Amino acid sequence: MKPFRIACTALSALALAAALPARAQTEIQWWHSMTGGLNDWVVDLANGFNASQKDYKVVPTYKGQYDESMTASIAAFRAGNAPHIVQVFEVGTATMMAAKGAVVPVGQVMADAGYKFDPKAYISAVVGYYTAPNGQMLSYPLNSSTTVLNYNKDAFRKAGLDPNKPPATWPELVSAAAKLKASGVACPFTTSWQGWTQLESFSTWHNTLFATHNNGFGGNAARLAFNSPLHVRHIENLANMAQQGLFHYRGRGNLGDAPFYSGECAMATASSSTYASIKKNAKFEFGIAPLPYYPDVPGAPQNTVIGGASLWVMSGKKPAEYKGVAAFFNYLTSPEIQAKSHQRTGYLPVTLASFELTEKSGFYKQNPGTDTAVNQMIRKTTDKSRGVRLGSMLQIRAIVDEELEQVWAGKKPAKDALDSAVKRGNELLERFERANKS
Repeated sequence: MKPFRIACTALSALALAAALPARAQTEIQWWHSMTGGLNDWVVDLANGFNASQKDYKVVPTYKGQYDESMTASIAAFRAGNAPHIVQVFEVGTATMMAAKGAVVPVGQVMADAGYKFDPKAYISAVVGYYTAPNGQMLSYPLNSSTTVLNYNKDAFRKAGLDPNKPPATWPELVSAAAKLKASGVACPFTTSWQGWTQLESFSTWHNTLFATHNNGFGGNAARLAFNSPLHVRHIENLANMAQQGLFHYRGRGNLGDAPFYSGECAMATASSSTYASIKKNAKFEFGIAPLPYYPDVPGAPQNTVIGGASLWVMSGKKPAEYKGVAAFFNYLTSPEIQAKSHQRTGYLPVTLASFELTEKSGFYKQNPGTDTAVNQMIRKTTDKSRGVRLGSMLQIRAIVDEELEQVWAGKKPAKDALDSAVKRGNELLERFERANKS
């Protein structure tokens, strides 16, 4: 009877265990703005983390474009139902910093959970943008990009240009555009995100201030300064290219990307994150090169400006939930995860270790030009080139679009347009400063 009793006891224990509820996972809500293949990437990141441990479950949710998701998050915070994590584009950084009580610095979240933040492990231009003056990390740089020059190697060959020697300077780009046009290319050069590529990144690449007070890093008293003689000269040059049919403006935001993918435009300044889409859609051999620069400008080229977005942690959550957020960010920082993300998307690897891992894997040799974005960002930054961190930046970019469109249409001289953009933008900055005096 003894074996029978033992068996009965074991069966009873199993039945009791089955009846007990499983330990509930702590859910971490993550609002993001990724679409298409990048949405798949975000979902894969969450699934990978969820499969790596049993305590937490990250739930990614698409909440609209960057400006929409940021607005929705602040509104949700005020209503008491904000997500744990929200993805905010880089131009929203100053706004999030000014959202008193709405966010918890990532550095604090990581430290409270026992994780160490070592700034030296990160690409300085990336982590520096999202770090406070006291050295505390404000948000986690998930998808950082920068500006590059994409070009069609097949079109270069047809025009008699060396496909392995893209234009390094603006004079060289103008010359290449003229040869491309003469060979029958309808659109020699275009650009996406014109304010970001042709003014913001142009400024840091030439070690020239876009705004005073170190482009806003020195405080909310910053004022726009992109109507300098160098900026005017550049926009005048682009305007002349437009009149000659060498530069074609295709619209705001990323509307310049598709004409390059299709082969219509032979050169395009755009985000480094276009790599995955070009590789998927282009029916031609393409190259990726650094932004052109003016060789007579002292200090050029310096480093390009950061783009993309970072992850902000919303306040008002439970300690256990913040531990889950910290565990997720620690997972994302893994060199292996960073390297895979970089190679998949074209976004920058956040850490130097992930860059080195990608380099050792042979990825850059197999995919020439994919290291361009990293090389542009790992240079030592200056106070003038660290980036642009201003309040009301979304509205300022809209003003820049309006004014530059007047230039491309031949309705305004470059200087008048830039003077107007600076004046209108500074009015927004003055209001932002008054609203955030504390």
